[in-house]
Amino acid sequence: MRIDPFQVHVLQPVLDDLRERLARTRWPDEVAGAGWDYGASLASMQDLVAYWCAGFDWRTQERALNGFAQFHAEIDGLRIHFVHERGAGPGSGSRRLSGAAGQRGAAGQPEAGQQPLPLILTHGWPSSFAEMLKIVPMLADPARFGGDPADAFDVVVPSLPGFGFSQPPARRGRVHVHALWAKLMTEVLGYRRFCASGGDIGAGVTSRLGLFYPERVAGIHLWTVDLLRPNPVPQPEQLSAAERDYLERVRRWEDEEGGYDHIQGTRPQTLAYGLNDSPAGLAAWIVEKFRAWSDCGGDVERCFTKDELLTNVTLYWVTGTINSSIRMYYESRHDPNANPLGPGLRIEVPTGIAMFPGEKDLIVPREWAQRCYNVTRWTDMPRGGHFPAQEQPQLLVEDIRAFFRAMR
Repeated sequence: MRIDPFQVHVLQPVLDDLRERLARTRWPDEVAGAGWDYGASLASMQDLVAYWCAGFDWRTQERALNGFAQFHAEIDGLRIHFVHERGAGPGSGSRRLSGAAGQRGAAGQPEAGQQPLPLILTHGWPSSFAEMLKIVPMLADPARFGGDPADAFDVVVPSLPGFGFSQPPARRGRVHVHALWAKLMTEVLGYRRFCASGGDIGAGVTSRLGLFYPERVAGIHLWTVDLLRPNPVPQPEQLSAAERDYLERVRRWEDEEGGYDHIQGTRPQTLAYGLNDSPAGLAAWIVEKFRAWSDCGGDVERCFTKDELLTNVTLYWVTGTINSSIRMYYESRHDPNANPLGPGLRIEVPTGIAMFPGEKDLIVPREWAQRCYNVTRWTDMPRGGHFPAQEQPQLLVEDIRAFFRAMR
């Protein structure tokens, strides 16, 4: 399959149009003392948009993104964008990370005797491949960060179809991303066996890789509450007290916080007109989730800088992919086989799961996860939330290294 090198470059007229739209934002009203109770805070969004308009430097962020080796490959009719950073470990020789991005990344057949373990990382919504970029160098070149060179990975970070620089699906129906990723790793990049990790939507993709490709996937690592559910769900009397409490917590969370999921799963096109036309609206829709789902204690900038937040939002804006990203919720909701597990079926490849306290009411009890996964490592993290690759990169990296060490 053909692989084309890729670098991010947004045309200047696109950035000029964005700045003009930001300057013309028509702000809604807000009741006194609303804060974040009604949704995204007016004062917070005005502050963020003012910075986006006058202080945020996209070209600086663009250069940082282009510090990673990026490619496009067409898989099953979809143009998929991905980062591919070769590991710098024992046996990697001249493949050590050095020089320009195009020299560091080398998509194609791995060299004989290669030691770094192939690892594919999958992001979710409302994030992007940029969420993973703090941990990519730490995983690819552990010695550079005080780690053991033997823990090096060849790291692949694709953008989900319809997110960022990956082509949006043009037909209705669920895209089997796990099948695309399996082809990316084996047929495009030439790895015979690999490992996988992810959160949010990425956890579902990673779980399916373990379920459908156990002969290719050595193990999976999940860092999210978005795990597959038993199918069917056991009767209440068959559940532990912790599991019954978990299901009640999820019900309450869906009632209080699940409005985004319902509208994206039922009427994404209607929502997209506003989000695709108003950058302030797009930022509010996305940043509110970064605040609510992270371990930030109500202050989103305790976990993410403005530049980090706006790099992610700008990726959605300049690629025009907010609609195709939220449409994934519709396709999932209307997929009769949304849960691939059947009675008595579970994922048997070794599974590591990390639970971060910022997930709050959605934290999964271990016995629930073990109904669906062969859990061989479980970590209750001391801090961090739904976006640990950005919030707590060191904790996440250490857990990934420890889990996959046995599979080398």
